[in-house]
Amino acid sequence: MTGDSVDQPELSSRLAVRRLTLTDFRCYVRMRTETDSRPVVLTGANGAGKTNVLEALSFLAPGRGMRRAALAEVGRHGSLSPAWAVAAVLDGPAGQVEIGTGREGASERRTIRIDGQPAKARNLAGLVSALWLTPAMDRLFIEGAGGRRRFLDRLVLGQDEGHAARSGAYEHAMRERSRLLRAGGADGKWLTVLEEGMARHGVAVAKARVAAVTRLDAACRLGIGAFPAAHLSLGGEIEDWAATLPEAEAEERFRQALARLRGRDTAAGGATLGPHRSDLAVRHGGKDMPAGQCSTGEQKAVLVSIVLAQARVRTELSGLAPLLLLDEVVAHLDETRRLALFDELAGLNAQSWMTGTDESMFAGLGDRAQFFRVADASVQPAT
Repeated sequence: MTGDSVDQPELSSRLAVRRLTLTDFRCYVRMRTETDSRPVVLTGANGAGKTNVLEALSFLAPGRGMRRAALAEVGRHGSLSPAWAVAAVLDGPAGQVEIGTGREGASERRTIRIDGQPAKARNLAGLVSALWLTPAMDRLFIEGAGGRRRFLDRLVLGQDEGHAARSGAYEHAMRERSRLLRAGGADGKWLTVLEEGMARHGVAVAKARVAAVTRLDAACRLGIGAFPAAHLSLGGEIEDWAATLPEAEAEERFRQALARLRGRDTAAGGATLGPHRSDLAVRHGGKDMPAGQCSTGEQKAVLVSIVLAQARVRTELSGLAPLLLLDEVVAHLDETRRLALFDELAGLNAQSWMTGTDESMFAGLGDRAQFFRVADASVQPAT
């Protein structure tokens, strides 16, 4: 099974990476791989560089990439230059486009070029988006709320491009308020201004979360093939206000609460109320129990169900299906769910990239996928 044995027609509107080139990226000195629009399966031993390929693909979309790594961490260890680059040719609804991104010299800003011209991260949004699952996310339902909030906000950002800017503005105002409280809070007027900013941006963040989770919950409740229906809800006072009160009233209630809590927040070293403390609650629909209380396999199935539902919601909202980057995705899935996943991925209008150590686990894809083997920082078609 190789990437060359393709008889099925190409879909001109299907988002797909046709060529990927890495330079001094993680373990790769230089790597160039050409693919068609079918799902891509990368197999090889642990540490061979499979996940690095998915991370490189994640940099084609806005954001900090799949691992949220600093630019200095991404360059190849041992390279004489701190620079690195990811380049790709993509087919999509707008036709073929070339995207290049990376670090030039020791710059702390990521460089982006579209068809050879300098561009901003926001310019990528209409060309490519990506969703990913990693092994670290297998514990999403049983670990702290911080990981679930980050997962939630990535889902929201996929539905609402303005979410990142609102979140950044909220966090900036919150940090400045905390700094002023630690310094004694003598400037009461500036504290009030910061709290007004926190209230305004915080309610906007909460409203975006409520809207996104409402859409996603409706999609998840339907279930997808052999994957369980999931029920999603938000746990957070600001989200409750955003969902039930007029925007201005929710903002004023939040502002008054912040002013009232200055003493407690000073002692705590930070704001004790706000969307930065909210949580995403997920239940297994069929069992009517929290996902965190389900078996490892059921938790993985619920997580896959959410990601597939998000792919559908995002496509409906924007008309652009996301690339799916699925690292060790078949781990903990039984054969029935593996086959159901393969059927779903083959039917999506965007390419998926999967990794695993055992090629036989992907046999159910047959000629619907293209297979590559990864070894010693090299990616070669399987023969």
